Amino acid sequence: MFIQTESTPNPSTLKFIPGRTVLADGTADFRAKSEALSSPLARRVFEVDGVEGVFLGSDFISVTKGAAEWQHLKPMILGAIMEHYQSGDATTAVDGANDGDAGSFDPADADTVATIKELLETRVRPAVAQDGGDIIFSGFKEGIVYLHMRGACSGCPSSTATLRHGIENLLRHFCPEVQEVQAV
Repeated sequence: MFIQTESTPNPSTLKFIPGRTVLADGTADFRAKSEALSSPLARRVFEVDGVEGVFLGSDFISVTKGAAEWQHLKPMILGAIMEHYQSGDATTAVDGANDGDAGSFDPADADTVATIKELLETRVRPAVAQDGGDIIFSGFKEGIVYLHMRGACSGCPSSTATLRHGIENLLRHFCPEVQEVQAV
């Protein structure tokens, strides 16, 4: 088994690509070992000392580290991922995705929210997945779109610029009701 790695805009996060399906549907974000009880894969990765977050996408695993250096962590993480796939264990429990609910918004804004969600799904999420992350709709109120940053996007130094200059401009262009985008 050959696992590729890619850097992400977040220097604390590295993207691992096992060449196999990781999650068939949705994404799963684990910010602590205690949250990973439903995922044998994430639990194995969290066994590596220095791992602070594991994000599972359709075909990749983003791992966020603490103070440790990648040159020390990377071989151990590669071994944990390889061991998982050789074990034959499922990646997660039956419904392993934890990418959220419908978000909160006023039912009167349903059409605007539908447009926002479609833009996020078709234009934003595929782009941020390339960088090892995900962005989930969290709510819409009084012209402000609330988004939850996950994986490599969570804590990324460039995420504010991505929100302001990329996502906010896109949403404002297609939805004049959108005035601002904020991370939650």
